[in-house]
Amino acid sequence: MIDIEVAYATPEQQLILQVAVPVGTDLRSAVVLSGILNAFPELDVSSAPLGLFGRKVAQPEVKTVNAGDRIEIYRPLTIDPMQARLNRAAKTQAAKGEG
Repeated sequence: MIDIEVAYATPEQQLILQVAVPVGTDLRSAVVLSGILNAFPELDVSSAPLGLFGRKVAQPEVKTVNAGDRIEIYRPLTIDPMQARLNRAAKTQAAKGEG
């Protein structure tokens, strides 16, 4: 068995679970074994993008975990990053009286 962490966050709540999984466990299986679905039953683990330490993993069903890994479960973006920047810029300009 190896010790890993599984992390997920919503705008309201963040959870990082420490869990021991068998050597050779793939990322997606490790997420299921962590029990994180008990806290976030709406989470679709079968299709959620996963990553390790901030880097998205292309094939989480193939990539196996190593001791000390932190698997991150990513949520879909609620707004396009470019649009978010435009919104912030417009808000800043309006606050300065430029818009």
